[in-house]
Amino acid sequence: MIRAKKSLGQNFLIDKQILEKIVNCVEIKNKTVLEIGPGTGNLTKYILNKNPKKLTVIEKDNILAINLKRLFNTKINIINNDILNIDEKLLFNEKITVFGNLPYNISTEILSKWIINLKNDFWFENLVLMFQKEVADRIIANYNNSNYGRLSILANWKLIIKKICDIKPNSFMPKPKIDSSLLFFTPRKDFYKINNPKNLEKITRVFFSNRRKMIKKPFNQIFNGDPRILEKINIDLNLRPQNLNFETYYKLTEEYENL
Repeated sequence: MIRAKKSLGQNFLIDKQILEKIVNCVEIKNKTVLEIGPGTGNLTKYILNKNPKKLTVIEKDNILAINLKRLFNTKINIINNDILNIDEKLLFNEKITVFGNLPYNISTEILSKWIINLKNDFWFENLVLMFQKEVADRIIANYNNSNYGRLSILANWKLIIKKICDIKPNSFMPKPKIDSSLLFFTPRKDFYKINNPKNLEKITRVFFSNRRKMIKKPFNQIFNGDPRILEKINIDLNLRPQNLNFETYYKLTEEYENL
């Protein structure tokens, strides 16, 4: 019997209704598909039933990778590696659909890595990803919301995000202590042009370093209180970081890059 490893954040999805809902999010017949963290192959079976052109799975756990080979043989291509070590753009010659029950301990790291490394040409058509619910709430949060922050601003920069459903602990084995959420991502055609995404990370890090304080201090720290930028972007320095919308942070990043 295969046991989940806490060190890898493993919780295997066993709920057939949820598995069905995941594969029905998007049409994948004759499409190239990537599954991240297939675990015991429960979702893999449902993906194969939809007749994709090709299915590649990335599984870090050696024992699970061997078990997947035994279960599916040549039906899937197995990469036994850590997703954080892989450049997905080099794996395929076409845009793909990605499914992932992401390990909760590195889910934000995976998503952030993908967004930061995105150029103008996306390597995927869709992402169907599962997160810890509180992380998903931060990803989809809009401004003037307590969940709104750095992850919301980064995720919504180049992606359109839709929440599919919440998932209870009893849908997994072993049961996690928290709820999960399934999110659906598609590329945003018109996104704000920023030269280096790491500048957006820096701006949001400085502004959200103390989210309960007014933004006067971080603004002065980065822009030395420049009144021209204040007037150009039309910012009230008495506001708090969560009161500024997505576009304001993208504009602030653009001004920072112009310094």
